[in-house]
Amino acid sequence: MSIFDELQTSLQEAVDIKHGKAQPARVTHHEVADVKAIRASLQISQIEFAHAMGTSVDTIKSWETKRRNPTGLAAKVLATIQDNPAFFNELAAH
Repeated sequence: MSIFDELQTSLQEAVDIKHGKAQPARVTHHEVADVKAIRASLQISQIEFAHAMGTSVDTIKSWETKRRNPTGLAAKVLATIQDNPAFFNELAAH
C-alpha cells in the first residue's frame, strides 16, 4: 500500500467517525487544572502566583475565570503543582 493509499484510507476513517459511521480507536481527554483552587490551596495572591509562573496577572485571571485554558508548559507546571503543592515553593524560589 502506498503512502497515498494510507492517507486516503485514514481520511475516509476520519470522515466516517465524524458522521457517526465508525467509532474512534481511542479518545484522549486532558484535564484542565483548576487554577483558582490551586492558588487558594497555596494561600497566595494572583500577583504572587503570576510572578512564580512567569506570566501576567491578567493571564492568571483569565485561567481562573475559564476564559482561557493554560496550555503547553504552563499546563504541565500547574498539573505538577496540583499533584505536589510543595513544588510551587521551588518554582517561586527561582
